[in-house]
Amino acid sequence: MKVVGASATVETPPSAPRPGLRELKKQRTRDLLLRSALELFTAHGYEETTVDDIAEAADVSQRTFFRYFASKEDAAFFVSRLAESHFVDTVRARPPEEAPLDALRLALSESWNTIGGAVEQLIPLELHMRFYRVIESTPALLAAHLRRATELEEEIARVVADREGLDVDADPRPRVVVAVFGAVMRVTERIWSARDDAGLAALRDLTASYLDQVAPALTGDWHET
Repeated sequence: MKVVGASATVETPPSAPRPGLRELKKQRTRDLLLRSALELFTAHGYEETTVDDIAEAADVSQRTFFRYFASKEDAAFFVSRLAESHFVDTVRARPPEEAPLDALRLALSESWNTIGGAVEQLIPLELHMRFYRVIESTPALLAAHLRRATELEEEIARVVADREGLDVDADPRPRVVVAVFGAVMRVTERIWSARDDAGLAALRDLTASYLDQVAPALTGDWHET
């Protein structure tokens, strides 16, 4: 399909084909397994939940579980991978004139505004948020989460370097700014997960307040009143 403007002809992508019944059934099975896994993890604990437990809760076989997920960890971080990919794409699409830290902060706000709908298509957003507490209290999940965060930071640093026209291996600034941003996110996650209010609004407010402190903490005099 083409849209003809006043002075140019612009190609627009065709609409994505609607999934067939077989594909819809597969999506429903995956989503049911995903929801069953996260509900069991939050109710009984990650280590205490087996693949057989998840399959039984979803009324499918263990073999069916492994058609969709390579492991319990794969299921545990499925939604997080979706959110991370969305954030990286949002950073990449930010206006090029924005300073790197501003682009990261605005991309975070934008992705929070838009990712909720995508998550809700898979599981309740409230369940996704509650699962963060399980991550913080489960050593195996926390180790995997931190490993994934390191990998994500490297990916984002390369996006920032591309935006700025820099060689990420020759100029340390993209990795430094992303490391600072990632550290703020890690601190806010840890503090937020220990509070009674585990809602998204509380996480957003806490993150904003901590990001506001980045410049004063790095360049200001801490002894000033």
